[in-house]
Amino acid sequence: SLSLRGVVAPFAIVTLIWSSTWIVIRDQLGIVPPAWSVCYRFAIAALGMAVLARLSGQSLAIGRRGIAFAAAVGLAQFALNFNFLYIAEAHVTSGLCALVYALLMVPNSLFSRLFFGERMSAGFLAGSAIAVAGIALLFINEYRAGTNGSAPHEVLFGLGLTALGVLCASAANIMQASPFARTLPMAPLLAWAMAAGAAADALYAWITAGPPVLEARPGYWLGTLYLAIAGSVVTFPLYFRLIQRIGAGPAAYTS
Repeated sequence: SLSLRGVVAPFAIVTLIWSSTWIVIRDQLGIVPPAWSVCYRFAIAALGMAVLARLSGQSLAIGRRGIAFAAAVGLAQFALNFNFLYIAEAHVTSGLCALVYALLMVPNSLFSRLFFGERMSAGFLAGSAIAVAGIALLFINEYRAGTNGSAPHEVLFGLGLTALGVLCASAANIMQASPFARTLPMAPLLAWAMAAGAAADALYAWITAGPPVLEARPGYWLGTLYLAIAGSVVTFPLYFRLIQRIGAGPAAYTS
């Protein structure tokens, strides 16, 4: 059925793959500065998405307005969001970062209400309040305990970075829910967005960390390929299509 093929299956695939990427991202934190790791991931993903678009018979030509829109999505989703996330994971556990990203449904729903007039039920608002309170209690515990060697100020810094990442991701999600995004073919749009994000990542990395740094460890590059192909090329088209089919708020339940 359409609901199974169009909603349930993509939802399950995105959830299963993205739940594994938190562990892989943690392994990326080492010799290579986080900004360069993000750049490598989305440079490879942009190439993979372009190949996917061409194999499916889609043209990469989406017009100047389309490219400008893709660049805005790429800056928010593939540059700001992921740089905040990678840096945050150096200060707090990946599990806590993942829990904060579970709140993505809250700004997504609020922005959908603000820009598209989508309604929010009383149950959703109550559940969101409980979720926020629960995650706040977890961070208070982390702050007091200083687990995994994290000093209290590092916990707060990691929380702040993760929250900024969530807001950037939400901004990109809302852009993908816009009427204009629905007029653009998904694979070419994401190819340009990932390319723009990778370019912004490279500029930021060069300014903050110097020339590109490469790691000889095979596990690092296998992880980068997994994040680029499975964690980006496979999942982002499915996720953004979910946003367009069921709305930005419900789609964020994948988090």
